[in-house]
Amino acid sequence: MPGENLSRDEAQERAALLSVDGYEVSLDLRSAVGDRGDEPRTFRSVTTIRFRCADPGATSFADLIAPSVTSVSLNGRDLDPRAVFDGSRIVLDDLAAENELVVDAQCAYSRTGEGMHRFVDPEDGEVYLYTQYEPADSRRVFANFEQPDLKAPFRFEVRAPEDWVVWSNGVGERTDGVWRFAETKPISTYITAVVAGPYHYVTDSYERVLADGTRLEIPLGAMCRKGLAPYFDADDVFAITKQGLDFFHDHFDYPYPFGKYDQAFVPEYNLGAMENPGLVTFREEFIFRGKVTRASYERRANVILHEMAHMWFGDLVTMVWWDDLWLKESFADFMGSFSMVEATRFTNGWVTFANNRKSWAYRADQLPSTHPVTADIRDLEDAKLNFDGITYAKGASVLKQLVAYVGREAFLEGARRYFKRNAYGNTRLGDLLSVLEETSGRDMAAWSRAWLETAGVNSLTPQVLLDAEGRIDELAVVQEAAESHPELRPHRVAIGLYRRGGDGALERYARAEADVDGPRTVVAELAGAEAPELVLVNDDDLTYCKIRFDAGSLDTLRAGLGDITDPLARALCWSALWNLTRDALLPARDFIDLVLRFAARESDIGVLQMLHAWANSALTFYAAPRWRETGGRLLAEGALRELRAAEPGSQHQLTWARFFAAVASSEADLGVLQGLLAGTEKVDGLDVDQELRWAFLEPLATYGVAGEGILAAELARDDTASGKRHQVRCLAARPSAAVKAQAWASVVESDVLSNALVEATIAGFARPSQRELAAPYAERYFEVIERVWAERSIQIGMDVVRGLFPSLQDSPATLEATDAWLAAHEGAAPALRRLVVEARDDLARALRAQACDAAGGEG
Repeated sequence: MPGENLSRDEAQERAALLSVDGYEVSLDLRSAVGDRGDEPRTFRSVTTIRFRCADPGATSFADLIAPSVTSVSLNGRDLDPRAVFDGSRIVLDDLAAENELVVDAQCAYSRTGEGMHRFVDPEDGEVYLYTQYEPADSRRVFANFEQPDLKAPFRFEVRAPEDWVVWSNGVGERTDGVWRFAETKPISTYITAVVAGPYHYVTDSYERVLADGTRLEIPLGAMCRKGLAPYFDADDVFAITKQGLDFFHDHFDYPYPFGKYDQAFVPEYNLGAMENPGLVTFREEFIFRGKVTRASYERRANVILHEMAHMWFGDLVTMVWWDDLWLKESFADFMGSFSMVEATRFTNGWVTFANNRKSWAYRADQLPSTHPVTADIRDLEDAKLNFDGITYAKGASVLKQLVAYVGREAFLEGARRYFKRNAYGNTRLGDLLSVLEETSGRDMAAWSRAWLETAGVNSLTPQVLLDAEGRIDELAVVQEAAESHPELRPHRVAIGLYRRGGDGALERYARAEADVDGPRTVVAELAGAEAPELVLVNDDDLTYCKIRFDAGSLDTLRAGLGDITDPLARALCWSALWNLTRDALLPARDFIDLVLRFAARESDIGVLQMLHAWANSALTFYAAPRWRETGGRLLAEGALRELRAAEPGSQHQLTWARFFAAVASSEADLGVLQGLLAGTEKVDGLDVDQELRWAFLEPLATYGVAGEGILAAELARDDTASGKRHQVRCLAARPSAAVKAQAWASVVESDVLSNALVEATIAGFARPSQRELAAPYAERYFEVIERVWAERSIQIGMDVVRGLFPSLQDSPATLEATDAWLAAHEGAAPALRRLVVEARDDLARALRAQACDAAGGEG
């Protein structure tokens, strides 16, 4: 419907006209239980909005996406719902200076993770509800003005089944069969929340004496489905939560402003988490049913702290419109790692940031759809797609550089002033820059123009000239930019010089920090130093750039990457080599060879897992087609070798086991997996728990060894929501034309599956070993995507358009078909075109890398 896609211009016009004094929202969720069928259901939603109008007599609108509206009353005047409601907007004419709007509607439960999501647990038949709104899905649950700058206090009341508990942003209690919640502070619509059902709930509390002597006590809660209760390590969740609250109180000098702090781990969640004040929601996969590595706990801690940082950056102070989404997401991404490293046991978090998060940013920043950190967001569809690697990881990387640029204390003092001046309000870029100028004395406008208001990533390459005695005569850093985004930026960087010691280890023996600006910068401080074997630009990861190497350094890495002793330096080198592979400057088989030779020496488990993912991607997309079989065999042999050599019971052993399953393809490899499942094959110390069983079954299903009967038996063994997702993925992975047709139809032609099962089906549909089976769907893809985008929710549309793009049909013909669709559909929704353009760029990049690999192999 046209009205669903609110534009920035419409939002600005409405914000100039209206101001909101408060909401009262009454929901009746008793219809959620009863018949356990999956037929569409609705619930009653009654909303009262009190608001003012700056121009009495004017016309505006409220937002609501609902199957039907029972009644609409404006200032005591009954309006005809059929006349004023078009399915997404309620027209409000002849507004008074002060207004009261009452809307009684039947809203729909969701199966897509948007709005009020309803989940039936297959394990016990229990029903669980939760809401997810960002950027604009609260209008699926209650009538409102759905834009971030029309903040207001909210008061919720909820009727629910007798045996349920209900949570919202404020503290609630049940009286006379109704859950009533304390009024919130002024907040935006998209961060209101309701969670309801028979959740398993654990409590704790946080206490703190503030600098002024005030005693602060925050009730803590954490919840999950009953079926996950045996696995729920709430003590660790609370430990990280308390460490985070300590850190932010120490550094922000603004007490946590939203009363209680509940954290809900919910099923079929589309995101990692959401920062609803007082009721943060997380995907329940952060509750680990089997053995996982330290990296999984680190990831969870980072997300907990990311969402907590939002209580200040995003909830207390909110951007005016989605152009400045970075004001909350970039800061939360940075503060998540910053606080985790300084306040928790995960002190190597910057290694993960350099190797993992920044990799996401580098990819996004080289797409045709790249954009400045502070973006041009025309409408809500743009906003939905802007939750990307630039807004999160590049923005966080830029802030990390900003801390180095202005100084840690100036940065934190700027944040403190920003909170106090703008509490419960909305801000733009200039509001933050002004306080940072005050606290640092720096020209923040120039910094912003270079880093926040231009797109693209620079590459930095060392140039080393030696004198007659073999010492450095001159070391310079050359900066380059893509033709499409030619901005050369100022970088504060560290340059590290490395040589081998007597024990063969590659260690840093000299370091200098320099301000790199322009195309070439000489680093005078390193003149006269002993000749290096490796020059690492951006040592310590101070700036955001792609690292390049001089020829000598690249030779050193080829010979002894695993000899670098510093984990961060090693991670930076791995990341740089991966960028060279993606940029078709290093053959994919060379990168895979480096992984096979040196990954086993990687101490950081998160880096090791990233190397495995990159190696698999290099084989699938960037290796020359005729070398893939050889490369796959080499990876599987190497993975099995390292699996058997790893310390029994270690996280490295578990990581190599999962990687072996991901690359296994030969009859012998599959036989090993069958033996591990049956117990006839042993790897000392390897516990094949239920999650690992599914990981082993996936390749067996892909190659036709595990059929429908075996997968049904496994589901009977693990008859849970998690087990169902695994089974659906494995069923779709089977090597059969009929299977692929059924999977395609279930995702493209039907809306029966929930978001989680759509995701699982897509994951199983296109397997690298099944290119021929997927080939017939390349043409169909371009025939259906516009219809899917128009008819399905934006979340499902994004999943289908991204997930079913024929990337495995990696030939010029697919590139031509993509270009033909783009040329013929210039009037398609801009967000849809953006997704197709991004997929097209990935395909073109893959073809270039394949050509590089083929040439390298011939050489």
